[in-house]
Amino acid sequence: MTEVENSVKAVAHPVSKKRSMNNENDADKETFITSKKASLLFKDGGDRIDPASALANARHEFGEHGGVNMSIEASATFTVMEPDTMRRMFNGELGADRDFFIYSRHFNPTVLNLSRSMAAMEGTEAAYCTSSGMSSISSVLMQLCSSGGHVVASQCLYGGTHALLTHFLPRVCHITTTFVDVKDFESVRNAIEEGKTKVLYFESISNPTLDVANVPELCRIAHDKGVMVVVDNTFAPMVLSPARLGADVVVHSISKYISGGADIIAGAICGPVSVVNSMMDLHQGALMLLGPTMNAKVAFELSERIPHLSLRMKAHCHRALTYATRMKKMGLKVIYPGLEEHPDHKLLKSMANPDYGFGGILCLDMETEDRANRLMNQLQNCTQFGLMAVSLGYYETLMSCSSSSTSSELNNEEKELAGISPGLIRMSVGYTGTLEQRWSQFEKAITRMSDGKL
Repeated sequence: MTEVENSVKAVAHPVSKKRSMNNENDADKETFITSKKASLLFKDGGDRIDPASALANARHEFGEHGGVNMSIEASATFTVMEPDTMRRMFNGELGADRDFFIYSRHFNPTVLNLSRSMAAMEGTEAAYCTSSGMSSISSVLMQLCSSGGHVVASQCLYGGTHALLTHFLPRVCHITTTFVDVKDFESVRNAIEEGKTKVLYFESISNPTLDVANVPELCRIAHDKGVMVVVDNTFAPMVLSPARLGADVVVHSISKYISGGADIIAGAICGPVSVVNSMMDLHQGALMLLGPTMNAKVAFELSERIPHLSLRMKAHCHRALTYATRMKKMGLKVIYPGLEEHPDHKLLKSMANPDYGFGGILCLDMETEDRANRLMNQLQNCTQFGLMAVSLGYYETLMSCSSSSTSSELNNEEKELAGISPGLIRMSVGYTGTLEQRWSQFEKAITRMSDGKL
């Protein structure tokens, strides 16, 4: 057969592994979640690996007809070539690692391709993408904790996560949580009940107070007591790689920085193959049975955005540091871990991947909700510096008063323990317009405050 004929055959039968069930020892067989080559980059414990480099080394999926972009597999269900194949798939003998798919709630090829990118970026063996960040968090916790289980969690978390741990899981699953200051290592140790505590849960950079977790030390404490560590890295993709620092599972709200367009709701779970496989088990998997399925068309769109995530994160972080520095000089009470006086500045610098900065979010503490609202009104409706909206990672600057919005699920005592001021403005810094153009809009808003004082 000529080279041209071979090429034609390859295009005509793109899922060749599916038609070759006896070839079970292919040298190029890889895990169905991510490229082994990509995941191994993070396992030597030595020099830091740029997440963008890991992404570049991950397997690139081509389109069905040779397009530079992967194809979208929009099918809800999949055919088999022989009747016995379906039984073998349901028995677990044949699976997505050899391109055998049953149903897209279980595995979908396009979603798996996005999952490979997420695993490469976070440096984990495996990943799986879901319909939202909260579905990722809830599924992981319910998979790792059985009824009667116990979680130790940071007292400063996104309000939705806090509500899940405080109200929903105890009522529905009898899973309880002890909230602690994760900077107090002794409190963390004392809160872990050996034999009962299954998970230590925290955010790499806390929402909204921007406290930085000491990931390596917290992982050592948890692992010494046989507890798994789950880290929400939504605030710091590319900036931090918690799995490389010792975390077992990393979760994301992809809706934020990874999407970048404020137009998609999605999540991701990154971790060991054993964990991700257990979550997709036909009989006991939280993802399989709860069904927080990502649409294949959404996975395709997100896969198109990940290649420029590193550029976007650098732009967010650069502008956030510049604004924070200038706000400090104006005498504003600004919170940003990139400032040297921030108590966690050195810690973040020691853990961060080089050249990505210190995150794209800063906080202004206006002390009261009224003053916070007055400033945000000026910034949006008078000078057009940014938009009053929740979420983050958008190319425009988004602002919200955390106490009365994304942290409203916490009661007043819980907010005080978490360090959330009533007038704390969380500002997700965008990168549209020139830096000086946007900064002049900020300055103008400050001067136009009705009483001229802050």
